[in-house]
Formats: sequence, C-alpha cells, structure tokens
Amino acid sequence: MKHLLLGTAALAVTASVAFAESHSVVRMGTEGAYPPFNFLNDAGEVDGFERELGDELCARAELTCEWVTNEWDSIIPNLVSGNYDVIIAGMSITDERDEVIDFTQNYTQPDPSSYLVVAGNEGLDVTGAVIAAQTNTIQAAFVAQMGATLVEFASPDETIAAVRNGEADAVLADDSFLTPIADESDDLVKLEREELIGGGIGLGVRESDTELKEQFNAAIQSMKDDGTLNTLIEKWEVGATF
Repeated sequence: MKHLLLGTAALAVTASVAFAESHSVVRMGTEGAYPPFNFLNDAGEVDGFERELGDELCARAELTCEWVTNEWDSIIPNLVSGNYDVIIAGMSITDERDEVIDFTQNYTQPDPSSYLVVAGNEGLDVTGAVIAAQTNTIQAAFVAQMGATLVEFASPDETIAAVRNGEADAVLADDSFLTPIADESDDLVKLEREELIGGGIGLGVRESDTELKEQFNAAIQSMKDDGTLNTLIEKWEVGATF
C-alpha cells in the first residue's frame, strides 16, 4: 500500500498479544464491496468467493471465525492495530505490502486487469488517457508507472461512476470484477487490452502471527490438493484454476 501509519511495529506487538490472549475467535476482515470476491448480500451479510473460501479454510484449520468489514484504504492499518486478525479481501501479494504485513500462499492465480470504457470509445489510447483506479491497489500503481493520468477513488463503484460521468476515460481493475459489469451494461464495454499485474491473492496476517499463517497455509494447500479450491474458482469465475 502507499500510505503506512507511523508506529506500525508497536501496534503489531500490541495486537499480537491481544490475539494470543483471546484466540478462540479469528476475525476475518474484508471490504464487502468487490464482487465476486466479496460483497454484502441482500441480508447485509458478507458473501462471495472469499466468504465461501474463508469459511472452508476456517473449518479445515479448526478455527472459529467471524466476519468484519472495513474500508479498503485503511484495511492494512486496521489489521496491524488489531481490529481483526486476517485480511481476505482480494488483496494481491506485493513486495510493498509484504514490508508491513505477512501473506499466506496465494489462493488465486494472477488475474488479468482490464480496462472498462464508455461504449464507442473502444479505440482509446490508454497510455495518454485519464484512468480511474481504486486507491492503494496494484492497478493504481500500474497506471502511475505507465505515465497515464491517474484518478483514484475510495471504492470500486466510484471508479465505474467516474467513467460514466466523464471524470475518467477508463477504469483499470481486475477482469473478474469488470466482466460482469460490462456484460450487464449497455453503455460500458471492455477494451481488448489486458495487463498482468501482481502475483496472485493471499490472506494477509500480522507479521508476528506465524502460527496463524501456517494454519491457513495448510488449509489452502489441502484445498488445492483435493480440487475444492478450483471448484470455488470456477463457480465464482475469479481467474484461472491451479
């Protein structure tokens, strides 16, 4: 992520002690606003690929888990400060984030990122365009590096609105997020161009929670080994299978 809170190390120690003292419940932190990975259903409950995945991982690790939602731009600081114990929120594993938190092995393959534009703008040259991306994402960093004009928004829905209202020429986001929007819209289409960014998605944990990390690593590996992870990936259409 781009912006880190001061005192991260001290917060991590405090949070780790609190976690050790009350390990009966593992709090799973997610955004709840990035379908099909995670979203809130009509009952206001966390749903999606990562809800199913997280529940299964907790069952295999023999952990009692509860779900917590948190806005994306503060999701890492609030993990470090102890508001929850795990991030499961479509978060790509990057070196920059790994300096602040730790990651399990990946539970998805790298997902191509796509561009979404207003219909009729399929000939857009993205290198000279205004591109919307969610704040603190790998897509935002990619746009900044490629030299296009980046406009950042706190939520995925705001990036889509920016294209519709003319604030941006295109959105860059995970293909699995943009494809259903394009399929269901008369006014928005995807460009043929894709970008391959990042190294897949993993669970984020505090660097001091090595035991918890290994419990989830073992659970993820067991789902890879018996094929159930691929079944979930195919069900929710979140990328290539293992």
